[in-house]
Amino acid sequence: MLNALKNNYPILILLVCASIFFSHLGTLYINIMEARNFITAREIINNNEWLLTTMNGLPRYEKPPLPTWLTAITGSIFGMKSLFGLRLPAALIVTFLIWMCYELGIKIHNNKRLSFITSLILASSFYIIFSGRNGQWDIFTHGFMIAAIYYLFLLFQQKNKVWIHTVLASLFFGASFLSKGPVSPYALWLPFIIAYGIAYKFTGIKNKIGPIMVFLLIGLGLGASWFIYVRLADPEAFLAITTEETANWSSYNVRPFYYYWSFFTQSGIWTIPSFIALLYPYLKNKVSNPKAYKLSFWWTISAVILLSMIPEKKSRYLLPVLIPMAMNTAFYIEYLINHFKELKNKKETYPVYFNFGLIALIGLAFPIGGYVLFNDKLEGSMWLYFITTSVLLFTIGLFILKGLKQKNISNVFLLTIGFIMTIMTFGFPISKVFNTNTSFKNVDTLAASSNYQNLNIYSFGELAPEMVWLYGREVPRLDVNGMINTPTKNNFGVLVTLKKEDLFKDHFSEFFDVKLIDTYDVNYTASPDQKKHKSRLVANYYILTAKTSGNSL
Repeated sequence: MLNALKNNYPILILLVCASIFFSHLGTLYINIMEARNFITAREIINNNEWLLTTMNGLPRYEKPPLPTWLTAITGSIFGMKSLFGLRLPAALIVTFLIWMCYELGIKIHNNKRLSFITSLILASSFYIIFSGRNGQWDIFTHGFMIAAIYYLFLLFQQKNKVWIHTVLASLFFGASFLSKGPVSPYALWLPFIIAYGIAYKFTGIKNKIGPIMVFLLIGLGLGASWFIYVRLADPEAFLAITTEETANWSSYNVRPFYYYWSFFTQSGIWTIPSFIALLYPYLKNKVSNPKAYKLSFWWTISAVILLSMIPEKKSRYLLPVLIPMAMNTAFYIEYLINHFKELKNKKETYPVYFNFGLIALIGLAFPIGGYVLFNDKLEGSMWLYFITTSVLLFTIGLFILKGLKQKNISNVFLLTIGFIMTIMTFGFPISKVFNTNTSFKNVDTLAASSNYQNLNIYSFGELAPEMVWLYGREVPRLDVNGMINTPTKNNFGVLVTLKKEDLFKDHFSEFFDVKLIDTYDVNYTASPDQKKHKSRLVANYYILTAKTSGNSL
């Protein structure tokens, strides 16, 4: 089937991306990383300050501003409360990333079908989906870097358009640096350079030392430009933040060297094929292009090794590894498509039957399992989504089993992509059934309430970014850098975190009547009596009234 679609690969890639990354983009509630980024974007628009970025009125120089600028632009177009508009840049950049991987693959191995397989594996990998549908900046830095690597590869390999490729590579490199600093240069670009040296021996590079130096100068200069500006414009805050961020690399979320050894599981539905594709001695003589396979293999392994050397480790830091790993896995899928019917060693078929058979069984079981789990929670249009998802997944499951029986891996592969597309296009809205917090109360009701519009409202303790975002504007913090500021008003409101409630009362109760008005709980999926309920997402709202009008406050 893949051969029959060969003239439509670009259109199909865009359709797959539209289904997976753009459908129901505003459905899921906001998470902590998104809240921080969206607050910064909102304050860029509200304060018209595009360079000295802030979060809840305080300097936020931890992350470079390019993705925030893009988000601020789409937010201003669609409205700063539109999660679709705010997440749109991430969906666009992940589509760009997948497209550039398709183009890069063609340049590396001159095989459009193999590049198409790579693109579909990448688009349907778990953490790529998560990052492409979230307002997090990791996808931006790696999306721009893949474009830089594409033009750098052309610079290395081609004799014409040398300076055009140099300039374009440097601009995308700089954009990547302006998205999240040195993260992608270290975790994606450097592993590519290492892998290119192993696979291609840097043949012909000596004649292009000049353009390569220009590439580095422009790329690093552009990437460092914002950091230099902030260092000069607000040196004290910049140095404090930089010192803290640098310390985190060696003291925060420290994990052992082998923490990332299960990295292939981040591909989700491709976990087993990705693992087998990494068995280099097994696959190296079976692939269609051994040199390209060596490049993708060492690109993947080098990225994992370099990331493992950093003490601070988080699962999401493995995102750049999924990019070369998709290319690496595509070689194995292509091998199965071409040779599965001919395999004489049954042991080679067991992982294939298990992996895709499991997906088929999930599809077949979903209608009954989903009904048992969700029937008392489904209402209105959710029933339509549930029924549609059930019919499609059940049908896909049947056809996957049929494809396995016929040993038609091409069909099985495409049906697996259809499985993911179905979940994202029709099944995703069902996720709202997990919003079960019986004590949920959105803090936006406080901002909108006419009873409190004449009061200045502050915060005490570090409010969760999600709460600041939902409130809709800055909530100035009274306790900053060990100091407690007291407003000059006789009446004002304060949102107090649970951890700082005793300190708050001790400080203000002498001169103010402190009255508890309400409790705001923005946990969506867990009630207060459940383990997953997070106290950081709860704040008590107090109104303070001066005890005597003569107080000097």
